[in-house]
Amino acid sequence: MASAIIFDFDGVIADSEVLANAVLAEFVTELGVPTTVEDSYRDYMGKRFHEVVAAIEKAGGRALPQSFGELWQVRTLARFRQDLAPIAGVREFIAKFVALPRCIASSSTPQRLAVSLEILEMTELFEGRVFSAVNVARGKPHPDIFLHAAAEIGVSPRECIIIEDSASGVIAGREAGSTVIGLLAAGHIRNGHGARLKDAGAHYLAADYVEVERIVRDLLSG
Repeated sequence: MASAIIFDFDGVIADSEVLANAVLAEFVTELGVPTTVEDSYRDYMGKRFHEVVAAIEKAGGRALPQSFGELWQVRTLARFRQDLAPIAGVREFIAKFVALPRCIASSSTPQRLAVSLEILEMTELFEGRVFSAVNVARGKPHPDIFLHAAAEIGVSPRECIIIEDSASGVIAGREAGSTVIGLLAAGHIRNGHGARLKDAGAHYLAADYVEVERIVRDLLSG
């Protein structure tokens, strides 16, 4: 029986991947490594900061300036303040399952998560239940962040429903022993993404939060 919902953040609560990857592609191109948004999706999306830095340095054959992280964060958050929007239907979905324990488990930094939730006016919905992979030993596709999140909200991982949009997140959720819904509602989703999530082990796929609601209700009644 499902007892809690764990949300990834980017692409699940916030439609942020298009914005974040556009900023990253622009910035990396300025640093001498020509990069498109599609390149950024493929090479950097879903990774922790140090993994992104390592990948960029490998592609460019040289170390990034020490200011890279701070400047990237500043530019990304500035773009978010202009254009960030929630995934369609996420507020209504949360309202329908308000009695069910919920939290966020994300590869994003705590600052980016906090600012994004403030922009979306959703801070109170997850107060004290926002967990970042920077606080665990290993990022996705390892299960550490989901195991940590489940422990923090006092629910067995096997009783958690995880909503994810990335293959690495799906693998992490499966490794944690949770039921994983692959969500295909964000602006960065491309043809074939559902098949990749299914291949990664997603138990269910959902095109939007209407489908997520149906799946969750079936799991709760089971």
